[in-house]
Amino acid sequence: MKHHLLPGILAMAAIVVASNILVQFLFGQWLTWGAFTYPLAFLVTDVMNRVYGRDAARRVVFAGFVVGLACSFIGTQISGEFGPLVTLRIALGSAVAFLTAQLLDIAVFNRLREGAWWRAPMVSSLIGSTVDTALFFTIAFSASLAVLEPGNDVSWANEILPLLGVGPAVPLWMSLALADWMVKLALALLTLVPFRIIVRSLMHRAT
Repeated sequence: MKHHLLPGILAMAAIVVASNILVQFLFGQWLTWGAFTYPLAFLVTDVMNRVYGRDAARRVVFAGFVVGLACSFIGTQISGEFGPLVTLRIALGSAVAFLTAQLLDIAVFNRLREGAWWRAPMVSSLIGSTVDTALFFTIAFSASLAVLEPGNDVSWANEILPLLGVGPAVPLWMSLALADWMVKLALALLTLVPFRIIVRSLMHRAT
């Protein structure tokens, strides 16, 4: 393994592990604490892409994907109040969403890398975050995909309630997805500052 990839791989692994743990703890009515750590994966991917290039970013993403699979497997072996902490649908949704969104982030970033410094990380993270949220919550909780795991009762996630408590009546999982998506968008903007600082620091060391 090339030594310059190690910090990125360790950072990505730490984010994935922390998010898998923190997703078990609620933050308010619509979020979990994991919603605030997981979006940092896009920061790691974008920093690696900017400093070391597309291939390095992909290697870091695939390392994070493997760690995520391991976390999901462990979660399936741990029983909580309502059954396994991680169901097949959650594991599948997490894996598909992570890999698709992160690779899309890399592709979009690469297309925009020659523009203003902030454009590539901002646009790629916004697009990747949107795809990530849509894929995960749909695969994990939508009643239309119950065939993926017939024995998994997700009726609680499909209870019809006002969107975020104030909007039109929709399945609960859509409110959870919207809240998660809004946090991702906010962090995509806020992490532009550490992105700039970290990239400058790494570029300076390289010279």
